[in-house]
Amino acid sequence: MAIELLEPANAKAYRQLMLEAYAQHPEAFVSSITQREKLPLSWWEAKLDDELSALFGAFVDSRLVGIVGLAFEPWEDARHKTTLFGLYVSQAFRGQGLGEHLVQAVVSLAEQEPETKVIELTVSANSDAALALYQRCGFAQSGLEDCAIRVGEAYYDRVHMRRLVNIEEN
Repeated sequence: MAIELLEPANAKAYRQLMLEAYAQHPEAFVSSITQREKLPLSWWEAKLDDELSALFGAFVDSRLVGIVGLAFEPWEDARHKTTLFGLYVSQAFRGQGLGEHLVQAVVSLAEQEPETKVIELTVSANSDAALALYQRCGFAQSGLEDCAIRVGEAYYDRVHMRRLVNIEEN
């Protein structure tokens, strides 16, 4: 297993993995497979070449099986915050620590940016495994958003979480 920063050359595998994520867990994403599968490969390449975000992939035998991103704020007054987004590990590779390695890669990158003080994320309230993973990685709940995602006629709540970096808590 290897955790690597993704580049535009990884766009085809990134697209395939994210479409799998949208299909398997529509309640976890604000985008849908219907919206994203129509986008050209150039859109996915651009996502991997954005200076305001970094995407990490987990590779097993050269196959991309996990993903996570870190988005940086463009606004000066919000540059102390980053957002962890899009964590997904293929079902067949869960329970092997890949998710934790991906989250730790994002945390490590955030810690390398002295301006970063907070990593924020949202996670489906019904995703016990993801909630436990984030808690193990030092994130704590900071809020709850009722009815944050609608899939068909069902509504899903989202838990807001955060982790402080590069500062001492008093």
